[in-house]
Amino acid sequence: MKVLVREQIADAGIDLLRKKHDVVVDRDSPLDDIIGDYEALIVRSATKVTADVIERGARLKVIGRAGVGVDNVDVDAATRRGIVVANAPESNIVSAAEHALGLLLALARNIPQAHAALVAGRWERSKWGGIELADKVLGVLGFGRIGRLVARRAVGLQMKVVAYDPFVSAERFRELGVDSASFDEVLERADFLTLHLPLNDDTRGSIDAAAIARMRDGARLVNAARGELVDEAALVAALESGKLAGAAIDVFPHEPYDGPLLRAPNIVVTPHLAASTEEAQDRAGVIVAEQVAAALDGGLVSNAVNIPAVDAEVLEVLGPFIPLAAKLGRLALALAGGDVRRIAIEVYGALADYDTRLLTVAALNGAFQGHTDQPVNYVNAPVVAADRGIEVSEEKRRASRDFTNLLRVSADGVRVAGTTIGNDNRHWLVSALGFELDMELAPRMALLLYDDVPGVIGRVGMLFGAAGVNIANMTVSRNREGGKALMALSIDSPAPAELVAQLREGMDAAYLIQS
Repeated sequence: MKVLVREQIADAGIDLLRKKHDVVVDRDSPLDDIIGDYEALIVRSATKVTADVIERGARLKVIGRAGVGVDNVDVDAATRRGIVVANAPESNIVSAAEHALGLLLALARNIPQAHAALVAGRWERSKWGGIELADKVLGVLGFGRIGRLVARRAVGLQMKVVAYDPFVSAERFRELGVDSASFDEVLERADFLTLHLPLNDDTRGSIDAAAIARMRDGARLVNAARGELVDEAALVAALESGKLAGAAIDVFPHEPYDGPLLRAPNIVVTPHLAASTEEAQDRAGVIVAEQVAAALDGGLVSNAVNIPAVDAEVLEVLGPFIPLAAKLGRLALALAGGDVRRIAIEVYGALADYDTRLLTVAALNGAFQGHTDQPVNYVNAPVVAADRGIEVSEEKRRASRDFTNLLRVSADGVRVAGTTIGNDNRHWLVSALGFELDMELAPRMALLLYDDVPGVIGRVGMLFGAAGVNIANMTVSRNREGGKALMALSIDSPAPAELVAQLREGMDAAYLIQS
């Protein structure tokens, strides 16, 4: 088959592909004019693979992105065409970890400042002496693969490491000799704090003025993960006041960056260099070549970012239940909390006659979205679970008492179940937390557990109304009169933090699931 390499990748990657396929390196011809001749396309970040390009690629089977993200590829358009999109998400993890460590050392020993002073003609030994890393506490927020690599190297420097990640099992911390702690405990104990969190609604701006206030006076911050994790104004204020002794920053909210951080005292900055090593770039080329070769040969594409191809007959049956499984996985993990050790998927009814591993993967994919430091997809979700020490099980039973087909997902025993309803296969929630329910799953939902007493429903409605949040649907279930009740609501807009706090007053538990 014909493979078009649009941007430079490692020679080893091209050689690998040429063993079986016809590889053409063409960086200059108009892509729209030539893409129709190729089964595979390999790009880096500069080439924009738009829906129009994909439409013109009538023979395309796979698009490979030699790097981490796929922002320059219209994945939805490719998926609709049945084209596999693959990338190299782990190509830069060593480089990223080493850069974070380099920033840590530069920050401790004032290396950039001392260099600048010396080349300017100033010999300032006493001013830039710095501190040792040995016996200092390194706080790691986010204990995914990069966070763990940083921790392992820091332990080698005789640092004491304490880390937070609610989606990593205790065994993973113990394996590396790292203390597991809460978010606030890490802030309070760290002499140096390094960030490796995923970016989502919960983590955006999480290092704000309140978080910095909890940190030790004179602590130092390293961010080589995502610029939006840090409140820029709060960080500048902390550096100017001396609350923080320094910060080392590789990523910024908007890039290229020219803002107040560049003029803050005791700052070390680099222009998003964490992945910019020869080895990382070469590794990305080889990895993506392996992925493209696997796709063309009908093999396992382990770094696919969209749904892998399945038998058309099976997909016709399972298709409506794939997004249902993802929604149930997301809901189960939200109800169970982050520190989950076991996820179980149970399939009841006619579905049990089919290979339902795709439903299990879909449930994992839904559960992990936004909770890891790496992209999660329908292929690598089981690997993500195994990497975090999470046990995954699947059970199938032909009999289903109340429904033709039923899916149940549980996270550490916290169960939710759903099915599809109607000709349009709407996704229906039928039970949660041991209560029977009857409502459509929605992107934004609230589940409230409380004592079954008069006035609760009215109070909840008034709180949502006062906050300007419309309730689209509501259902209530109870275990017995005067016992416990569960109220499930779908809402039209995000619930503000003040409303969430009010809802939790007088409730046994209040869960907000908002995409």
